[in-house]
Amino acid sequence: MPTFLGQNQYGKAENRVVRITRDGATHHIKDLNVSIALSGDMAEVHYSGSNANVLPTDTTKNTVYAFAKEYGIDSAEQFGIHLARHFVTSQDPIHRARIRIEEYGWERIGTTTPDRAGHSFARTGQETRLTQITYDGDTWEVISGLKDLTVLNSTDSEFWGYVKDRYTTLPEAYDRILATEVSARWRFAWTGDDLPVPDWEESYEETRRHLLQAFAETYSLSLQQTLYQMGARIIEHREEIDEIRFSLPNKHHFLVDLAPFELKNDNEVYFAADRPYGLIEATVLRDGREARIPLDLTNL
Repeated sequence: MPTFLGQNQYGKAENRVVRITRDGATHHIKDLNVSIALSGDMAEVHYSGSNANVLPTDTTKNTVYAFAKEYGIDSAEQFGIHLARHFVTSQDPIHRARIRIEEYGWERIGTTTPDRAGHSFARTGQETRLTQITYDGDTWEVISGLKDLTVLNSTDSEFWGYVKDRYTTLPEAYDRILATEVSARWRFAWTGDDLPVPDWEESYEETRRHLLQAFAETYSLSLQQTLYQMGARIIEHREEIDEIRFSLPNKHHFLVDLAPFELKNDNEVYFAADRPYGLIEATVLRDGREARIPLDLTNL
């Protein structure tokens, strides 16, 4: 045969599961989008069509809902770990499981009636929380992160001293708006059951807090500088994280020329351009660690 089978995987993508935990009159909500990819001894189904080693994707979907009931959802990471362990240890032909989860945030709606204050929610819409769990029966890899978190500094940002050639028209800026939509992934040092398991919920909240504080507190001479400060602060303060990668589109804000109207624009009125945009990407690592997060975050 002049061909052979290369890398392959299969599973059920985008299983939406909402888990409500009822603590008396106070309820808690977890809203996940779970995608499952399984690989292993699957050559024969491709060559001959034999399904002898194939766990139906419908079964993987059902497992998501059953586990939401049996185990609850303490965190996206822990839920993904339960699923990955189950698929690899319960099915001999499956050697590797990758679980990708998006988590959508909700905030509680306050009411003037105390007995109705615990079960009404509004989608926060600020960002989507992400995690990817990979398990091969021996080693774990947990990469978490977020996307669509838009942040802006209205001052304390400059951009000047750059290379200029015959095509350069951008004027140097000594007081500009710096805005970006943060997409970030961070890799945990936890790789096995013999190691202490991080507090996934605390880790996410604190990592997000340090990310935002570094953005707000950095006097920026470039978005690259701000990116590095965000990553370095997270690595410095969160010992459970070994690596973090950012993809930061520069959400350009250009001063509008008001001179035709005999008005002075003193850094007050801007045009927010959605495209084209500068795209700044980089990885920040703990000393002595190797980069493992893919360079292209669109595939993670």
